[in-house]
Amino acid sequence: MSTPTPKEIFLKSLDRCTQSSEFIPTFYDRFIASSPEVRRKFAHTDFAKQNKMLLRSLKLAAAATAGESEGLREITERAKSHDRRHLNIKSHLYELWRIALLDAARRFDKQWDTTTEAAWNTILGHVIHRMIKFY
Repeated sequence: MSTPTPKEIFLKSLDRCTQSSEFIPTFYDRFIASSPEVRRKFAHTDFAKQNKMLLRSLKLAAAATAGESEGLREITERAKSHDRRHLNIKSHLYELWRIALLDAARRFDKQWDTTTEAAWNTILGHVIHRMIKFY
């Protein structure tokens, strides 16, 4: 039996997290509370739409980490939309995003362990690196 990849571990954990309808709202509550700058960025956000977009982006982020073209394309599009000429999301905000996501996932994934946390950090780290690269 082969060892599961970070993508597989992450997606199984994400699935466990999203069994609760409170996972994504909990993440956004934590993320928005993390900084006045984040709060301002989300002041006029349609969270019904944002929640769906986040879930789709997280799944495609896992695909991008595995080198899949659709995932890479999606992450590149997100990076361009978040660059200094568009949403102007500065690099230091991605660490707040990562921390808020990990906190929420840790709370909602009842099977959370160090391997799961490492997989989340691998996936999120890949995304953050790409977002900062395109800034």
